Amino acid sequence: MITFEWIIGLLVASVIVSALARRLGIPYPTFLAVGGMLLAFLPWAPAWALEPELALALFVAPVLLDAAYDTSLRDLRDNWLPVTTLVFVAVGVTTACVAVVARWLVPDLPWSAAIALGAIVAPPDAAAATAILRSVKLPYRILKILEGESLLNDASALLIYRIAVGVAVTRHFSWESFAPTIALALLGSLIAGYLFAKLSMLLSTRITDVPSAIIVQFAGTFTVWILAEHLGLSGILTIVAYAITIARTAPARTPARLRVPSYAVWETTVFLLNVLAFMLIGMQLRPIWERMDDTLRFDYSVVAGAVLVTVVVARLVWVMSYNTLVRLMMTRFGRRTDLPRMPPTLQGGLVVSWCGMRGIVTLAAAVALPEQFPHRDLMLLTAFAVVLGTLVIQGLTLRPLIAALGLKDDNPVEREVSHARAIAYRAALAEISSDPSEEAEVLRLEYSAVLLRAENDPDGRISGELPADPMRRRAIEAARRSLLRLRDTGVIGDDAFHLLEEEFDWAELSAQSGV
Repeated sequence: MITFEWIIGLLVASVIVSALARRLGIPYPTFLAVGGMLLAFLPWAPAWALEPELALALFVAPVLLDAAYDTSLRDLRDNWLPVTTLVFVAVGVTTACVAVVARWLVPDLPWSAAIALGAIVAPPDAAAATAILRSVKLPYRILKILEGESLLNDASALLIYRIAVGVAVTRHFSWESFAPTIALALLGSLIAGYLFAKLSMLLSTRITDVPSAIIVQFAGTFTVWILAEHLGLSGILTIVAYAITIARTAPARTPARLRVPSYAVWETTVFLLNVLAFMLIGMQLRPIWERMDDTLRFDYSVVAGAVLVTVVVARLVWVMSYNTLVRLMMTRFGRRTDLPRMPPTLQGGLVVSWCGMRGIVTLAAAVALPEQFPHRDLMLLTAFAVVLGTLVIQGLTLRPLIAALGLKDDNPVEREVSHARAIAYRAALAEISSDPSEEAEVLRLEYSAVLLRAENDPDGRISGELPADPMRRRAIEAARRSLLRLRDTGVIGDDAFHLLEEEFDWAELSAQSGV
């Protein structure tokens, strides 16, 4: 019963924290990190154990699928060069710098363990970045670069992590034997993700019940991750390929009555997993902290602080070096097809450098270390310190930095919305143009009005709701009040009430599509 009470308390606290974060304009992962730290030092907090093997599958798989599902392949192609350098070079540089610093401060730390620590803290987190970036108005290209990086850098970091952990456990490494395995795992992960997605779509299209469909989505996500791990593939890459493939095929096959509740459940689940991750990791820290003496606590804190500074500085140095190099190349050789279409700016480089918040992937990777891993306590404490430090320092200062640099959203999405809206409503008008019915005439009048507004609104600033939607909402609200009176007076029973309530819910959703 105590465990259940704590779970309820944590969920209620997380809702309050989320509301406070929105009011203050602060990313909610920052508050969760602080809450996890405080929980670690509460003497009456429960001591819940988290199995290392469970951490990555439970916390990373669904969060990563949710982020990958919304990824734009077009934007990834347009920004392939900066995204690629951040995914591979920035992760590699950060891993190497952290390994050197950790080895220097802890001489008895094996190089393999030092590299594993570097890989754990190297990748900025998709959920943390998205939570922060959605609350600020960045130039579209910078936003897409950061989203692409936060999605794909987990794969490169966890690949290094897996190799380093394997070497630390077996104390043997041969590049000749590892290289073919790595290449096969990378290629196999992409192929497996694609095939799993095709198989999943064949199954999901046969399910019409909403709860069953959502359960199958989650079961499929965890199954894909588990199968990939059992096959020696990259769970990260497999999930990314799986999600992107589904995102390209599912919209045409999924009815709205399944899609609307599914999106709501996934959004809630991602939030819940972030809450549980920070709280559970905080609980893992307390026994570690309690079994250390004051000297060891000080030494570990110094290492954690040094690693935090290293990850921030390493990213800053690499991003600004890349920006400077690309600007020089574009000045020297002109705009080439293999360089970005727009030269990177100093302001953009500073923002990208400062968007290095770590989160759930770093925490999960640290907890996933084997119990007997060298200096596991130090690495877990350091990982949490880096997550806490980056979310508090960078998360709280990112919005003022963007304001000080004068960066603004260049509004390409709204222009694309206006263009696509006009084309879509022309298609809708063409479809019903030959229908002589009264209903078709009503729709033609509404769609013609929307088309006229879209053609006069190239920047997409006008809402896309139908002209009669405000009146529809008033009518639906009146119908709801009437329905409630009928139920309250006993004229109709609850079964009839709920059937009509669902009917009005769908009508209201339809009337709110452009709001």
